[in-house]
Formats: sequence, C-alpha cells, structure tokens
Amino acid sequence: MAGNVNMFLRATHRTFSGLTEDAEHEWNGPFCFIQAADPQLGLMKAWRDGDCDGGGDEWAEEVQLTKHAVEAVNQLSPRPRFMVLCGDLVHAMPGTPFREGQERDLKAALKGTDPSIPLVFVSGNHDLGNTPTPSSVEQYCRSWGDDYFSFWVGGVLCLVLNSQLFYDASACPQLQEAQKTWLEAQLSRASSSSSVEPKPKHLLVFQHIPLYLKNPDEEDDYFSLQREVRLNLMDRFKRAGDNGSAVDIFKGNTILANHKLVLSV
Repeated sequence: MAGNVNMFLRATHRTFSGLTEDAEHEWNGPFCFIQAADPQLGLMKAWRDGDCDGGGDEWAEEVQLTKHAVEAVNQLSPRPRFMVLCGDLVHAMPGTPFREGQERDLKAALKGTDPSIPLVFVSGNHDLGNTPTPSSVEQYCRSWGDDYFSFWVGGVLCLVLNSQLFYDASACPQLQEAQKTWLEAQLSRASSSSSVEPKPKHLLVFQHIPLYLKNPDEEDDYFSLQREVRLNLMDRFKRAGDNGSAVDIFKGNTILANHKLVLSV
C-alpha cells in the first residue's frame, strides 16, 4: 500500500491511490484479480427470519465467511492485482440500527487481506439506500471512498460506477448528472486513438446492479436496471469498445445473474 493511505479510503478525487494511469498505463500481459459481491453483513439471519427490511441484528456468520474468503485470496499464486467487492457491503440501510457495527466488523475482517492486494469498493443499494440522497452518498464516501472512480492496472482501464444513480436518482439528480458527465469523459478516453494518451488494452466496468438478468430486452426487474437505461449504457459501452478494446462488465446484487457480460472483443 502506498504510504500510510487508509486501505478503505484509497478511492479519492475519482481515482485510486497506487493504481493510477501514470503508474499502470502499460500493458504487461495477462493478470488476475478477484471479484466478490454482497458480503452484506446481517442478511443471513434477516433472511431466515423473513424480515429483510427490518432484521439483521446478527452477522457473525457473514464475518466468518468473509475471513475465510480473505484467507483463500491471500493464498493465491500468482497474487491478484486487486480484489473488488461489488456492493452491498452491509445489510443495514443508511440511518438504520446495526449499520455502524456491521461496517466496523466488515472492515475488521477485511484488514486481514494481504497489503499487496488493494481492496476496491463498489456501492450497492444497501450501502446508499434504494433511493440515494446526497447525505447517504456522503456517508458512504466517508466510510469507503468515492462512489464512482477510475483506476488502471497493467494497461487496463477500470471504471467503478454508482449504479444506484442509474436506478433511482430522484433525490439527488445533480449527483446523477455529475456521474453521467464523468462517465462520458472516461468512455471517450477509452476509445481515443490519440498518440499522446495511451489507449487501454481492455475496459472493465464494475457496478452493483446488473444491466439485465437473462437478456437485454427483458422487462424491468427490481434486481436489474430499467430497460431504457440498460440499453443506453450498453450502447455507450459498446461504442467505447469499437476502437479495439474489450469491454467487460462485472456486477453483484443477485446470484440469478452472471457476474460478467462481454460486450465487445
């Protein structure tokens, strides 16, 4: 880890400490990384009790599973370049009981991760609320770093998105517009053929809510983005890959969806 940077707050100013374009813009061949999703401390008991909205007063099981995952990741060879957690870090919604304790215990479990493996955090609906507000987004950023940002690894450009701003930004339209503007700039950068700026070998996108569950034309569903939104995003991602980059989208939120979509190769 670079310097004394907080391992949970490396995403700042829309970039990521230690994984910058200056340091990582050159393609050096294949590498591996870990994608995890929905540690969601507190969900298991709430699910068993049939009270997913108001339950979640115990989370020892999730803590133990997280520790097992960390141990397994630490033993991998070659070392993953990073591990990304694609949202729903905890079960308790913003401003509800157990939130502080769940975040505290998740961080304690994740601290066992080998320092050579950066942790990348993606926001989910339980982290921001189903309808995020400026306050809930700010609260998330204080705990886990920026809600959307980019980073580079070995010539690959990675984008972390706040998918709740695509799902329902009715309480924070200015934040939605800011992410849209930023995303357009990032996708333009990815498709640029400029001789001055290095072109990424691949483009990876990480978000919590899947674009779709089974096919792009399916009807709207709670667990995926609305059809109009998803088709627009898919078109933008595909255009970014038309200049030769492969575009892969990784997400969380439901085991019903594949964890990766390949839009262009």
